[in-house]
Amino acid sequence: MPTPVVSRRAALALIALSGPLASVPALAQKGYPAKPIKILIGYAPGGSVDMVGRVAADILSAKLGATVVVENAPGAAGSLAAQRLVNSPADGYTLLAGSSNELIGTGLVNPAQKYDGIRDMTPVGMLGSSAVVLVASPKVPVKNIDEFIALVKRNPGKYSYGSSGVGSTLHLAAELLKERAGLFMTHIPYRGTASLSSDLVGGTLDFAVMSPTGAAPFIASGRITPLAVTSQKRFPTLGQVPALAETPQLKGFDLSGWYAMMAPRGLPPEIAKQLADALRTGLAEPAFRNRMEGSGVLAPSGNEDLAKMLRDDQRKYADIVKFANIRE
Repeated sequence: MPTPVVSRRAALALIALSGPLASVPALAQKGYPAKPIKILIGYAPGGSVDMVGRVAADILSAKLGATVVVENAPGAAGSLAAQRLVNSPADGYTLLAGSSNELIGTGLVNPAQKYDGIRDMTPVGMLGSSAVVLVASPKVPVKNIDEFIALVKRNPGKYSYGSSGVGSTLHLAAELLKERAGLFMTHIPYRGTASLSSDLVGGTLDFAVMSPTGAAPFIASGRITPLAVTSQKRFPTLGQVPALAETPQLKGFDLSGWYAMMAPRGLPPEIAKQLADALRTGLAEPAFRNRMEGSGVLAPSGNEDLAKMLRDDQRKYADIVKFANIRE
């Protein structure tokens, strides 16, 4: 078959038409995001951090038009996933949906931890906050925080309390309560809510500090007794439970857990802004906001200064760790 002959004029016309079109894919590849975004979560599926991270993934997918993949990498109170983030390129394609545990707490109690949640990460945006709720086994004769303080003071060292792990926000909240109220109790760290709840309901464990999400079904069924929340005000999803700050000797008490989106250190500012804007816009929408709050997490106002909050809480947590001499 003879080879088609194209005139010089036709060839130039084809080049003129194809030039701009041919450059479109190349330009698109320079934009962000140009490939799937991965969000690391340092906990097993089903918990509060996992839920928050999945809402954030849906927001970024909707607002950026990107494929967003969630990868659970549980272990060491979230710090395994955090270390993976720190070791990842700062290109916006690997993010961490983290909590105050692995971003602040674990590094203060574990000298072997190689990363620093402030020094080695770029704060992208707040995802939400949650109270810590102090609860009692039904086999312990207390119904409120005053009875709790009186009972433990009369019996120093007799009672135990459980938390989700050494250096967790739950653990530090309980240690701050011990300091403020002058209490002596034994801390028992657990690896998960299931075993902690089982021991608490069965009376093997006397007290516990839990997330509202983990405690709510047991409170609703009457299997554990709620005593107080550690936030400065009552927590909306547990409105019947008083805040510790309502007790005169604990006035001003405030230590809550929170969740944040983080990236590796050195994330380009324009990508950080794009991610932050997408999260802020999404969390202002009722559909996403209701998903958060329906699971016991308060969505952020959008005005939080995450970098400042990290620094402030690191100082606050460090004081508690020093007082209680906590080491993992």
